[in-house]
Amino acid sequence: MERYKHIESALIHGGIYGDDRTGAVNTPVYQTSTFMQDGLGRNRGYEYSRTNNPTREALESLIAELEGGAAGFAFASGMAAITAVLSLFRSGDRIILSSNVYGGTFRVLDKVFRNFGIQYAIVDTTDSEALEASITTDVKAVLIESPANPLLTVTDIAAAAALAKRKGILLVVDNTFMTPYLQRPLELGADIVLHSATKYLGGHSDLIAGLVVVKTKELAERLHFIQNATGGILQPFDSFLLIRSIKTLGVRMDRHMENAEKLARLLEAQEAVKKVYYPGLPDAQGYAVNRRQAKNGGAMISFELREGYDIRKFFEGLHLIALAESLGGVESLVCHPASMTHASIPKEIREKVGITDGLIRLSVGIENRNDLSADLEAAIEGAKR
Repeated sequence: MERYKHIESALIHGGIYGDDRTGAVNTPVYQTSTFMQDGLGRNRGYEYSRTNNPTREALESLIAELEGGAAGFAFASGMAAITAVLSLFRSGDRIILSSNVYGGTFRVLDKVFRNFGIQYAIVDTTDSEALEASITTDVKAVLIESPANPLLTVTDIAAAAALAKRKGILLVVDNTFMTPYLQRPLELGADIVLHSATKYLGGHSDLIAGLVVVKTKELAERLHFIQNATGGILQPFDSFLLIRSIKTLGVRMDRHMENAEKLARLLEAQEAVKKVYYPGLPDAQGYAVNRRQAKNGGAMISFELREGYDIRKFFEGLHLIALAESLGGVESLVCHPASMTHASIPKEIREKVGITDGLIRLSVGIENRNDLSADLEAAIEGAKR
């Protein structure tokens, strides 16, 4: 964000803005697999779209600027992005993983990378003493989400970054829930930032994408090699769609957050609701830390109903809010983490960290908040046994 004082301007004008050849205010879609060469060993900066493409380059430049990193990388999905980052490590390395993270992150470590000799340990990263005690000589990175999916627990990113630096390891932060509009982990000392850009950055539930931003040129060189060698790149048209979506990120996130704050308070006041997880509530775990490192509490809420309420009836009783995987779109969505997004995590681990069979995750959209409130209240009332 070197060229602007405010991120709202960078969202629109950041990265590679417009088209020098035609003056178009939007980066064109360079829908091509290859590029003509001017001679042997002579090209115009592009050879093959797996290695580099002007539309993807504009997106990668944009996300690098928004996060304040040395370079950005765009992948075909959030899981492709995290797979590329985990490919930085080798057999014998160990990764510390936050105690509640997206189920797909756990699955790829447990079912894929463990086969290659990369181990992991699940740790409560909100506990700084426990985190420090977990860093043995084979640990090479700490991977956190803050707020975490689905319990919205908050890890002190600056403290974790300082610890990682003292130990000579990397801190990787999944910033999907917050986006650079609300939180910038690299500025807090992190080394790598991940995004499932399918979510808030895309914002319209119409594309699948992943983004990575790294702090140093050395990490950029290593990750670019992995991106090119493994080939899980984002296609030009999806890159174009994502650039378009990021332009409205600020106004969308403001509305998401306004709605989420209202709904979190509504749920907290409901007799039927046993517990609400939302970092914007003053009594939430990590509230003070989140206020220091993020603009606000974001737009994700999780909650549990008391005994005497049927969770299946609750889901069936919703008419405006949809039961669906994913999050971060303009439409409000609910899911059941234990059987949907986190089903790949063994039940005993889920229960240990607090992902119960009664947990409901709500991605708050930008609809009228009164309509959303009415839908939730009616579904809760209809869930009485």
